[in-house]
Amino acid sequence: MEHVQRDVAIIGAGVTGLIAANTLRAAGLTVVVLEARERVGGRLWTDHIDGQLFELGGQWVSPDQTALIETLDELGLDTYSRYREGQSVYIGPGGAPVRFTGDIFPAGEHTQAELERLIALLDELVAATDAAAPWAQERAAEFDRVSFRSWLEQQSDDAEARENISLFIADAMLTKPSHTFSLLQALLMAASAGSFSNLVDADFILDKRVAGGLQQVPLRLAARLDDADLRLGHPVRTIAWSDTGATVSTAELEVEARHVIVAVPPNLQSRIDFAPPLPRLRQQLWQHQSLGLVIKVHATYETPFWRADGLSGTAFSPYQLVHEAYDNTNFGETRGTLVGFVSDEKADRMLALAPAERQRAILESLAAYYGPAALEPVVYYESDWAAEEWTQGAYAASFDLGGLTRYGALQLEPVGPIRFGSSDVAALGYQHVDGAIRVGRRLAAEIIAERE
Repeated sequence: MEHVQRDVAIIGAGVTGLIAANTLRAAGLTVVVLEARERVGGRLWTDHIDGQLFELGGQWVSPDQTALIETLDELGLDTYSRYREGQSVYIGPGGAPVRFTGDIFPAGEHTQAELERLIALLDELVAATDAAAPWAQERAAEFDRVSFRSWLEQQSDDAEARENISLFIADAMLTKPSHTFSLLQALLMAASAGSFSNLVDADFILDKRVAGGLQQVPLRLAARLDDADLRLGHPVRTIAWSDTGATVSTAELEVEARHVIVAVPPNLQSRIDFAPPLPRLRQQLWQHQSLGLVIKVHATYETPFWRADGLSGTAFSPYQLVHEAYDNTNFGETRGTLVGFVSDEKADRMLALAPAERQRAILESLAAYYGPAALEPVVYYESDWAAEEWTQGAYAASFDLGGLTRYGALQLEPVGPIRFGSSDVAALGYQHVDGAIRVGRRLAAEIIAERE
């Protein structure tokens, strides 16, 4: 058993942990980062599959993500715009694909009016919601007790409008059915992006990508650490703590530290044995947060055939297995790549199938948008983060009904020398890399301020 001493022990070599480590080192504190995986990056992972580069985890950069943009500039990483020339595709309840341009798909007059009214109403509610403290919203208790689906049903008699508004939060972001989370949780999701309108605008929320992949952010942050300060393949087993410090233990290493940052998703925190146990409400908190479920589908073709057909690659439908899909062709490649998403209960059904059956069903859904050429990719891969031992879901944790007002503020509080944080508890940039950076900076700043 190796024994080391550091000012701060950080658990998790995702963006939050690595940002905190770099910030603390710059302030003169000693750190060690302990990572269960044999790689850095957490939910960021850029890898080659059958010779094709895919971004298996997070990948997009939007204009409001200023913390991420600053970090990309600091690390010398270049971005490029997502391909968006041509028409988008929408499939309505009738099953026929419809081409259109702009943010709002073509629909009947009543549906169109309801979509615009609901978006305006949600923008109004979001404007009154502080992403840093949604539980302080004037009607927080009321909004946290009603599911997003129930609220939509109360607001509109138009089923197509409701399904599409639901898609932008449930399928596309929280990756949970809309009856399982509250209106307040939905408002937090939208507030973290600046407005509900921003979530509706794919050209805003999915604006740019990083040349070579977004995992370069944690890779370059990790490269700034000494080998002794970054330990991969070291899942933390126990944290023995008191008011004056803690001993953090893996199978091969013990770290004595004055401060500890647990920078992993909330669903993994309970896998650590805390001695003494954490306060009862902290343990209760874990039981009311969970990650969503989504399959990220990558399909690469010899050419981006949809472009020749006048399509941008942007496609969506709450009635399709693949609820949204985009042109995800890498910078400088002549091949074309589509990325699509299958979430929540649809993902349940797909994961119950044999891999070949699942692939066929997913490709048939892509073909409904793009035509039969979508059935024949040269490389096909599914990112299944629920199967990752050290993640177990995607994209981020959210609360069940009533959980945000009951436990939201508590999740930000330290316990003795231990602080907890990840993109799952971010305000701005919630469940995005931008939020992970902000949380890492905040946790480091709190420790630096405490020592001054």
